[in-house]
Amino acid sequence: MGAVGIASEHLVRFAASRAEVWAALTRTDRYRSWWPWLRDFDGRGFDEGERWQCAVRPPLPYTLRFAITLTEVVTHEFVGARLDGDIVGHAQLGLHDAEHGCVLELVSDLHAAGGVAGFVGRYIPPLARFGHDWVIENGAQQFRAAELAPSAGDQVPE
Repeated sequence: MGAVGIASEHLVRFAASRAEVWAALTRTDRYRSWWPWLRDFDGRGFDEGERWQCAVRPPLPYTLRFAITLTEVVTHEFVGARLDGDIVGHAQLGLHDAEHGCVLELVSDLHAAGGVAGFVGRYIPPLARFGHDWVIENGAQQFRAAELAPSAGDQVPE
């Protein structure tokens, strides 16, 4: 029995413009202050070819260590990435104009590759899904609170 993959799509609406959200997203030096569950992060730039080293601690009894390589970057519009380490797969982030601001779309297809994450992904898939969704949903809320002024029109991830 192989590890169960987690394919997901999350939409987050912002009252801010794509340019404002993009400017905030590219402040990699602030990531650890926004996200306390990001235990380690070594990423400087937001350019194609950049490779970031990460350690993420979801509210579960393990830490995921992995690298993110930015494979495509289109300013104000799109980022494609490859992940390898405890989790492997692909993710992409798109920014789209909306009537009042923009929508951030995060699409990913990830698999646990080994260690505790591999065990959880293989034998307890609902727990792996919980950890994944918790990081995405809390990350969106923490990003909004730290970098973008809340608005009555803003919504949490769908």
